[in-house]
Amino acid sequence: MTTLLDYCSLVRSKNAGPFTLTFDFMCRDQHTYEALINTGILNQTLFAELFNASENEILVVNHPRALAVKVSLPRPCVQGDLHDSDCYAGQQYAPLMQLQLPELP
Repeated sequence: MTTLLDYCSLVRSKNAGPFTLTFDFMCRDQHTYEALINTGILNQTLFAELFNASENEILVVNHPRALAVKVSLPRPCVQGDLHDSDCYAGQQYAPLMQLQLPELP
């Protein structure tokens, strides 16, 4: 099984303020970056389904010079709210680690 860690040297989630959650996917090299982009897996639909958000609220930005992809979306609840289970959003990437991706070419 091929996962994001086969494509990326770093996968993380974090706060981008109290209302926004952001994910970073940083690839090892140009080859794996292009392969990841070509899978099309990191898209608005995936994040909308996983995080119960509207697709039009999700921003996916490819950064070819940094060999990275950044995804931002509204937090499920405001940081620090009584229902906030991850105040720093550092564990929100966990559901993405089980994604199955095509083998690297």
